[in-house]
Amino acid sequence: MPKTVVLVYSGGLDTSVAIPMMREDYGFDRIVTVTVDVGQPAEDVKSAEDRARAMGTEHYTADAKKEFVEEYCWPAVKANGDYQGYPLSTAIARPLIGLKAVEIAKKVGADAFCHGCTGKGNDQFRIEYVMRALLPETPIIAPMREHNYTRTEEIEYARVKNIPISVSADKIWSIDENLWGRSIEGGHLEEPNYAPPEEIFQWIKGIDAANAAPQILTIGFENGVPISLDGTALDGLSLVTQLNKIAGDNGVGRVDIMEDRLLGLKCRENYECPASTVLIKAHAALEALVATAAERKFKLMVDQQWGELAYYGLWFDPLKDDLEAFIGKIQERVTGTVTLRLFKGSCVVTGRASEWALYSEDLASFDSKTFDQRLSVGNVQTHGMQSRMYWALKEKMGK
Repeated sequence: MPKTVVLVYSGGLDTSVAIPMMREDYGFDRIVTVTVDVGQPAEDVKSAEDRARAMGTEHYTADAKKEFVEEYCWPAVKANGDYQGYPLSTAIARPLIGLKAVEIAKKVGADAFCHGCTGKGNDQFRIEYVMRALLPETPIIAPMREHNYTRTEEIEYARVKNIPISVSADKIWSIDENLWGRSIEGGHLEEPNYAPPEEIFQWIKGIDAANAAPQILTIGFENGVPISLDGTALDGLSLVTQLNKIAGDNGVGRVDIMEDRLLGLKCRENYECPASTVLIKAHAALEALVATAAERKFKLMVDQQWGELAYYGLWFDPLKDDLEAFIGKIQERVTGTVTLRLFKGSCVVTGRASEWALYSEDLASFDSKTFDQRLSVGNVQTHGMQSRMYWALKEKMGK
């Protein structure tokens, strides 16, 4: 029986150098590569397929774009998914990639998994968690981590082994793309005080190149899920794809942050997240219109916890299910429309409407007497009573 390993394969440097390593260093006869299409460029998917087969692997491509939007992106919208200002684009794709790798591993009878994650990043946690949760007895090999390779050493290994790669010692950036966003890291981009060159951005135009006139958008939601753009009903995949282009042309969605990784490393990260930035902002605005003050206060904590679990890759954690039970209850009322103005990198909510709106013009208007202002007298007189008593005692005691 051939010894079989399933390699999660992106077609990039890390996973490409892993192929000869699996044969030469780990003794696998059968290498099965799995590329999961979550919205990266079609040419990248095709290139990965061609490269994997050219290197003698048995290759599978899983088209998971629709599943990614409906089962991963939409839950992120409902939770206003964010981690330290990052819309979790790479993070929420990793569990799905791990899931598809497990499905192929079961199909081919794999003896082991392999991935190209380094020992410094977050993806090793996200991918291995899924593998261990669903196929706990199957060993996992991480050759970049086990060999303690630097990126420069990987490039040299690829040169020696005649492995075709797209990175170089000058442009050493590591890029990851899916429908929810694009990450660019590595090289000088890791330096906190380095201004990213315009050439690293492919989705979002700079301020000078962005559309010259503002663009007004109206996004429709039903039970917390985006369902339409400017009054036209769209499936999730089409909506996200169109909004990536629209927001990108208006310069919206660039993210440049200092991010605290799982291992405690503080790293500078650059992302392009056009559609996710707009959709999360729109959803939060509509949710604020229909939720009570107490619900909003509590959901801020729930959303933060959800975002942290998603960032950590704990997609199947029972706490995530618990949080989503609360999130889902509120989403029953998050139905309506949100209007936004996109212009030169800014995204501003200019209007929101819902049948569930907890707003009454008659009660709130300064020109209405429906709410009797005289009723506020007692409330105002007792407001802050204990703190006022504290200050009276403090003065009495001379402190």
